[in-house]
Parts: sequence; structure tokens; C-alpha cells
Amino acid sequence: MADAAPLSREDLIGAMSKGEKPKDQWRIGAEHEKFGFDKSTLRRPAYDGPNGIKAMLDGLTRFGWKPVLEGDHVIALERDNAEGFTASISLEPGGQFELSGAPLKDIHDICTETGQHLMEVKQVADQLNLGFLGVGFDPQWRREDVPVMPKGRYDIMRAYMPKVGNLGLDMMLRTCTIQANLDFESEADMVAKFRTSLALQPIATALFACSPFTEGKPNGFLTARANVWTDTDPDRTGMLDFVFQDGFGYERYADYALDTPMYFVKRDGKYVDASGQSFRAFLDGKLPALPGDLPNKKDWMDHLTTLFPEVRLKSYLEMRGADGGPWSRICGLPALWAGVLYDAPSLAAAWDLVKDWEVEDHERLRRDVTRLGLKAEVAGRTVQDVAKDLVHIAREGLKNRARFSGGMVDERGYLSELEDIADSGMTPADRLLDLYHGEWKGDLSRLYRDFAY
Repeated sequence: MADAAPLSREDLIGAMSKGEKPKDQWRIGAEHEKFGFDKSTLRRPAYDGPNGIKAMLDGLTRFGWKPVLEGDHVIALERDNAEGFTASISLEPGGQFELSGAPLKDIHDICTETGQHLMEVKQVADQLNLGFLGVGFDPQWRREDVPVMPKGRYDIMRAYMPKVGNLGLDMMLRTCTIQANLDFESEADMVAKFRTSLALQPIATALFACSPFTEGKPNGFLTARANVWTDTDPDRTGMLDFVFQDGFGYERYADYALDTPMYFVKRDGKYVDASGQSFRAFLDGKLPALPGDLPNKKDWMDHLTTLFPEVRLKSYLEMRGADGGPWSRICGLPALWAGVLYDAPSLAAAWDLVKDWEVEDHERLRRDVTRLGLKAEVAGRTVQDVAKDLVHIAREGLKNRARFSGGMVDERGYLSELEDIADSGMTPADRLLDLYHGEWKGDLSRLYRDFAY
């Protein structure tokens, strides 16, 4: 057995409530993924080989990153910052390179961390004839063209995904995102932040929409990445109607997680396939994959990472609605959400934007923005108008936070690109399509040349 004592309901809830922190200890985390490509062929790199993903990971160790092994394979890197917080570089199933940044005090630190990471990646990548591109969906290659990384959990997910949705393999192999992670003070604070940010997630999706190409041509979407999530796995994705119901809190989210089918259990460094099986049965020692075994707290934390709603609760809240993009928007996403969620007047103003939306509005809007972007409508308003209000609210929140860089500049500058997008009504995808049909004359190789990091 994994643990002698069975998990209690308090243990399940504690995995989330342990994240509660007083406001002066709140941090911000930023994560982003990017597609690697061979500069000569534009193909996605395999794991092995002289200019493969493993060579990238090995090359980055010169900057103090420490390898993380799964069997004989390096599957991640870790590095502690001066405060002792850990950042990691990990691999998505198709070799998408992900930086999961350390929890930092302000957006200035996040942008410094991101810039250092991209500089290090570029130094190694240049020696390997590799480039990296930040968009939401692979613009060029088919699923079968994408090499698969040697991670045990991904083998289980790849076998399970086609059973529950049509686009799950695309999610795994052909998407990239930017995410922001934020803290909460109490259960009530978590609920307020969860509800507000979940309702507004499609607005962020529109602001960051940057995936209009599939297999070398326009795909009819502004964010193909967000569309993929509408047909991946209905058990573990979406807008979570119950978050907006009376009585929502840690316990209700734990019930949602318990009712979401499992993927795996990790034992002795190896992944045991438990796909489609019930964590409730696991609690009773009746998991078919491990008869008689009982889960431990790590099993529960692992299971929480296999839920993929637009906002995810662990010991912090993850904002999951944005396409991959350039350095400026990697800094812009945590700036947007910190401005909205870390200032009480701004959080209240943001809730006022969405409090009268019907439950049906949330899911409809999530789908509409994939094609319409800022031109979609909700509750009689355009998404563009809501986005303008949202960015303004975030600006006020960052002004009130008053976190200054060494040059005595506050965090509001990181919203400049989002302000331009909202004011113009042109998503990043709209601008890429204009280039494709205009200056690029249908030559999508220009995307790799002109927009790579």
C-alpha cells in the first residue's frame, strides 16, 4: 500500500486550502510554452539526435539547471532562485518547451526571469540550428509529423484521449499556452477570484488569440488552441457551471475532482495506467489498476494536475485561457490577472462586468471567441468593449499595487500591448492573417523567420 492511513476528506480539501496566504505573501507565477523547430526544415525536433530536445536540455545545464530524470531520460530541468523558490523547464508531449517560473513578487521579476530564460534558450538553440516560436497552435505540421517525448504519463494520455474527444491529441501535440498562477487569502477570497477570472477567461482568450493557421494555411479560427479544448474531454475541461452556484468552495471542487476519471498512479517511479477509473474507488482500496492499494497525498495532487478547466484550482489558481505568444505577452498575461485579482476594488469592478451573465453565456462565449475573437458578443456587449474595460480595471489595480522597478516604473507598462489589441479590435491572429494575405503572399515560413524568439 502507498500509505497505511487512508486519505480523509480533510486531506483532499487541505491540498487546496493549504495555499491560503496573507496578502503580503501573495506571489505571481508565469508559465509559457513554445514550439521548437529546425531552422533548415522548420520541422519539430525529436527528443534524441544532435539537435534534438535532449541536446537542448543538456545545453541549458551550463546555466545552472539541474536535470530531472524519468528512467534514463532527462525529462525536465530545475533551478532555484536567490530566494530558494524553484523554476522548472519541462516538456509537453510533442516537445513543446515549457518554463514554469518561480513564484515571484511582481511582474518586473517575471519579465526578468522570462527574458533570462529566452536568452539562455536562444544561446543553446543557435548552436543546434533550432528556433522557438510562440503561437497557440502548430502552424505547419500534422499530428503524425510531431515527435513524441518519452514520458510515461503521456503514453497513457495518448491512448485515452481518442476515447473521450476528437481533438485531445491535438491538445497534447500541437498547442502552446501562456498561464498565470495567483494566490488567495481564504476560501471566500478563492471563490471570488475563481468566479471572476473564470467568467472573464474567454475575454483573455480573445486578447491573446494567436493560432489562425493549421498545416500551412488559415484554419478559420483566431485561436485554434482554444477550439481544441472544446472537444478534448468533457469530463475535465470547460467553464465549470458549479463554480457560480451558491455554496461553492474547496469541498465542491474536491467532489468535481473525485468525479473526474483518472489517468494514472505513479508507483516506484513508474506510471500505472488507471485511465477512466475512479478516484473514489481508489479511496476505498478498490482501484482496478491497483487492487487493495490506497492513495496518498501525492496521488491526489497528481490527479488534480489532470483536470483542465479554463481556471484550475490547486494550492493556487491557474489562469489557462491564453495562446502562446511573444515575450511581451508572456509578461502581459500575469500583469492582466494580477491587476484584476490582487486589488480589492479592481476585483469588485471586474465582477461587476460579469455578475449578470447567465450560465449559458459562459460556454457560448468560450466557443464564440475561438472564431470571432474580439467581435464576439456577450450579454448585449462586444468582447472588445468588455476587453477595454477589463484592461482598464487591470491598469487601476496595478497602479494601486504600486510595485516599482529599479527605474521607478510601476507594472502598468506590461499592459501596453493588450491595450493596443483591445482598442484596435484586432487580435494577434487578425494581424497574422493580414500579413499572410498581404506582405507574406501566403508564405508561412515568414512566421518562423519574423516571429521566432
